[in-house]
Amino acid sequence: MNPTDIPGRLDRIAREDGALGAFWQVDAAGALAARPAQGALRGLAVGIKDNVDVAGLQATAGLAAFRGRVAAADAPCVAALRRAGAVILGKLAMHEGALGATTDTPGFGRCINPLRAGHTPGGSSGGSAAAVAADFVDLAVGTDTMGSVRIPAAYCGVVGLKPTAGLLGRSGVVPLSPSLDHLGTLARTAAMAARGVEAMVADDPADSGFRPAPAGWCAVPNAPAEPAGLRVGLPQPVLDAAMEPAIRAAWMAAAAQLRRIGASVVPVAMPAWNPTAARRAGLLLIEAEAAALHPALIDDPRAASPEFRAALAFGRDAGTVRLVRALFHLAEVRAAVLRALDACDVLLMPTAPQRAFPHGMLAPVDQADFTALANIAGLPAISTPWPAEDGGLPCSVQLVGRAFAESLLVGLVQVLCTDHAPG
Repeated sequence: MNPTDIPGRLDRIAREDGALGAFWQVDAAGALAARPAQGALRGLAVGIKDNVDVAGLQATAGLAAFRGRVAAADAPCVAALRRAGAVILGKLAMHEGALGATTDTPGFGRCINPLRAGHTPGGSSGGSAAAVAADFVDLAVGTDTMGSVRIPAAYCGVVGLKPTAGLLGRSGVVPLSPSLDHLGTLARTAAMAARGVEAMVADDPADSGFRPAPAGWCAVPNAPAEPAGLRVGLPQPVLDAAMEPAIRAAWMAAAAQLRRIGASVVPVAMPAWNPTAARRAGLLLIEAEAAALHPALIDDPRAASPEFRAALAFGRDAGTVRLVRALFHLAEVRAAVLRALDACDVLLMPTAPQRAFPHGMLAPVDQADFTALANIAGLPAISTPWPAEDGGLPCSVQLVGRAFAESLLVGLVQVLCTDHAPG
């Protein structure tokens, strides 16, 4: 890989980010002084979501209560990126507390989608997607609890990769919901996103959910993907779901392309998965776990917005029976996707039911209906842009695979999108 022109990137950020707000803190001095290690990411520009610790930089998670917080040390994932030669340019905008999908954060500002003025980049890793789409960075780190890497990637026309649960240790990351939180990467190509995931794999004994990758695991394919004979499932609950016509057309076009290159593409029944019900159950779990982790935020009006504190209060007060019912439901959904992947090699579906929308518009409640599945099951998923038939903002499709099947997903995106999209 060719090293990035770091001074040129910093100049571009200084010129253009005032209109976008992708960066909350730029570490120009640190980036210019960096002496990148020899490694897979040597000299490449990387931005880090503001809930991930970078030594000497802020780590606010978009919460007023954490505004003065400065990280004493790199999170293990960031230290691993440095060992791979990455140059950290700074901290990126995010939705408050990583709980939301517009990146319009009280007290911190609004991030704008580089593809269309006034539109949201999605969230909660909206700054990560915007920084990649604006070509400020080669790679951005985000977090994904029910789609917060893949939704902004979809809205901004870039690639988002959420790896298998436990593959990337999460210590040094401000937690939201340990049951569903994942780290992930955003980039202009699937290969770059995969290189970032590979580089971040590091032992993390402080994260109880960390699990080492199997022997021989990789995220970047060792050889081109072979779609011939591959079984691709189209989940019936998604076939039955409402979505923008352009989104459905893009999904069907991706399915047709997979058929043309030799894959078997068929509907797959998943009767236990109701996308809306599963997303609601997941949200309740998130609110309850966040309330348990951050109880001091709930009753302090200076700590966070009324909306964020209300969400945590709802989780705190939901009651044991309601929470247990949600856990039962999530277990049923997890079993359903694992059964589906016994019959199929991968699942193909849209990333989100809609494309990017203007700031100020009420956020659609179903944004995470299709992305939450991979978090609930702890499975890898990759989203990739797909052109819209109407010539407007890009659509996006995602692939979900079995545990530790990152290289298969990345290879399929590379083959699938050769003619029309990054990958």
